[in-house]
Amino acid sequence: MDETRFIDAFAALAQEHRLKVFRLLMHEGPNGLPAGDIAKAIGVPPSTLSTHLAQMTRAGLLRATRRQRQIFYATDMNGTRELIDYLTQDCCQGRPELCGYGTNNNCQPENDGLTQGETVDE
Repeated sequence: MDETRFIDAFAALAQEHRLKVFRLLMHEGPNGLPAGDIAKAIGVPPSTLSTHLAQMTRAGLLRATRRQRQIFYATDMNGTRELIDYLTQDCCQGRPELCGYGTNNNCQPENDGLTQGETVDE
């Protein structure tokens, strides 16, 4: 994903309904939900939702799959991973493992990869 795509992804998430859709679909996992169920869950008319879904799909955050007469939307995990990687690639002065990225650690001080009193060299 080039930098323009990242800007598009951030723009797609920078709106209340789209952010709610994204979080809902992250929770639902790879099977996603039909567009009508998404509209009901976030409380917007289907016609309004379709514009939001299209923008998020173009931005690489969602994927659409037709199943008979319904269109299901799910998080595009590759696009989402690329966005997260872009955000964290320079974390902690190029050592993202210190913040728990790329490991199963949470970004907590007790899991910073340092021992008591140790500091990171500049």
